[in-house]
Amino acid sequence: MSEALKLKPIAFFPGQGSQHVGMAKDLYDNFRVVRELFEEASDATSLHLRRLCFEGPESDLLLTENTQPALLTASVAAFRVAETERGFVPSAVAGHSLGEYSALVAAGAFPLASAARWVRERGRAMQLAVPPGQGSMAAVMGMEDEVIAALCAAGIDAAKAKRSSGERTDVSVDCVLSPANYNAPGQTVIAGSVDAVAEAIALIKAGIFAGKVIPLSVSAPFHCALMAPARDKMSELFSAATAAETPKALRFPYVPNRTAKLTSEASVIFELLVDQVDHTVQWKQSVAALIARGHTQAVEFGPGKVLQGLAKRIAGGIEGAAFTCSGISDSKTLSEWSTG
Repeated sequence: MSEALKLKPIAFFPGQGSQHVGMAKDLYDNFRVVRELFEEASDATSLHLRRLCFEGPESDLLLTENTQPALLTASVAAFRVAETERGFVPSAVAGHSLGEYSALVAAGAFPLASAARWVRERGRAMQLAVPPGQGSMAAVMGMEDEVIAALCAAGIDAAKAKRSSGERTDVSVDCVLSPANYNAPGQTVIAGSVDAVAEAIALIKAGIFAGKVIPLSVSAPFHCALMAPARDKMSELFSAATAAETPKALRFPYVPNRTAKLTSEASVIFELLVDQVDHTVQWKQSVAALIARGHTQAVEFGPGKVLQGLAKRIAGGIEGAAFTCSGISDSKTLSEWSTG
């Protein structure tokens, strides 16, 4: 049997945006390990995560500092159930943005309690990094990566020109625009100052750049240079990590968002998580790299099907790629899934 055929499925973990009120409730009701995880994460964050995840209100769950520990806990819970009930053992793990923390908890790099506390601070720091209304994001479809780069440069130039002329005086942050997420072929999210994003949107709508664009309703411009204060906060938190929290030898290799390269090196984890805050999430490149190494199957752990959809689009852009991605988020999807 070839090495490729021996490979087990990859474990994928979603990022912010997949959360919803009621997530993981079925797992909580049916599995003791999930109840224990929720208690552990709640104690670490001083949040009532069970109530937040199962009852909301949605407005509270959508607060970034609440979303991140809640989604982390729900995702890790789904993985633990598959691990204990189905004997699931992945060949590697990967997570989109926040999901990278879930992946690393699953791989045994650090405890859930520590990760939950860190991502709550991460969410709070991201929210505070940019004043309300000063940053934004947009999803751009139908453009190659090099065209996205040109679009961002043009958006910055146009925004700077309006600032210099005095036409726009309502933006106080640096003029920034860059790719935030390379999600799939022809699907990229851009982030930056509100005026630079607006200029990029205008350029697309005017037909100067061919493609489609959807402004996103977000609380902050994630994964761009404006997140530097949040980056500094994460560096501070990791510098204060105890011996028990310092990344341990990984049970399975993982794919960092920052490098899109499979690694088992624990010593680089904190550095990569710091870099991740204000740099592009290379999800498209990460999945493509896994496919190139012969991985043909993935399972998404956590609410939603975002990564399953992206995986299909990524594989579809690779000639000869045979790649499937299923999901486990509750007892029903668990019962439908098997290692066979």
